[in-house]
Amino acid sequence: MKRKTCWWSRGWLLCAMLAAAAGTAAQTYPSKPVRIVIGFAAGGSVDVLARIVAQKLGEFWGQSVIVENRVGAGGNIATEVAAKSPADGSTLLIHTMAIAVNVSLYKNLPFDTQKDLVPIMSVASTNGVLLMPASQPVQSVRELVALAKSPSGKLAYGTTGNGSSGHLFMALFLSTTGVDAVHVPYKNISQLYTDLISGRIQVSINTLPGAIPHINSGKLRALAVTGGRRAALYPDMPTLREAGVSGYEALTWYGAFAPAGTSGAVVSKVNTDIQRLLALAEVKQRLAGAGLDPQGDTPEQFTKYFRDEIAKWANVVKTTGMQIE
Repeated sequence: MKRKTCWWSRGWLLCAMLAAAAGTAAQTYPSKPVRIVIGFAAGGSVDVLARIVAQKLGEFWGQSVIVENRVGAGGNIATEVAAKSPADGSTLLIHTMAIAVNVSLYKNLPFDTQKDLVPIMSVASTNGVLLMPASQPVQSVRELVALAKSPSGKLAYGTTGNGSSGHLFMALFLSTTGVDAVHVPYKNISQLYTDLISGRIQVSINTLPGAIPHINSGKLRALAVTGGRRAALYPDMPTLREAGVSGYEALTWYGAFAPAGTSGAVVSKVNTDIQRLLALAEVKQRLAGAGLDPQGDTPEQFTKYFRDEIAKWANVVKTTGMQIE
């Protein structure tokens, strides 16, 4: 009986020590500079978001938080950097929905996305927007579908490459509406917009933040947004579902991750503090100006959403055959 009591006491003591250590880790984190790795160039929506997050976390923590742009391979370079970094909270990753898409899009990844990373939370999201040249007579999604299905209505749509969000969103649009169109991939978004405005290509779906200047200038006509809700910046613009594309909903989301093995206490602290900064009026205003909507959920909720997104886009990749070697 004494032996059992002794073992129970030791087990309780060990649990208490581990709990205390976890609490101490959360209280002292971060004890050194933190980097937020992103896979996209400076000036884009991911960069804008990451720098807002880095600035505010740095203020909260009294510690240096920097953004490191590791561009290339559809964001996979940044993912690999984060996945292979020490699991001490000194490296965080902010990525787009591309991190879920890339699981099935690329045949050979040098990391296991679901095993090598810990989802922290969904930070923000933005609508995609269905765009046409303002010179085109088409005024609605229904008119676009009718034109595409007419004998003389062969359309070309532009994207920033195979497996990009624009490619996926258009593939989903085409399959849902039964429309056929020619895919024209571009190496950069600037040339895509130049050709779309001139009418060299006739349609494109791109993220809202980058499209705002062209919509506001009147050079492009926005027919609808891709998400389940209208965009706050354009409350009169319908969603694709409202415009008659039954069941359509697709968002570009931005999530925070940490290397696998990062303590639950650190993950919880990062989650709590990002939630805190997203609630600030100043941050809400800055995000709205960039066409971004703040999100916020628990690590458990985001993990489930992340897995669902991997499955959703794997089906689109398989159906369209857009896999990359």
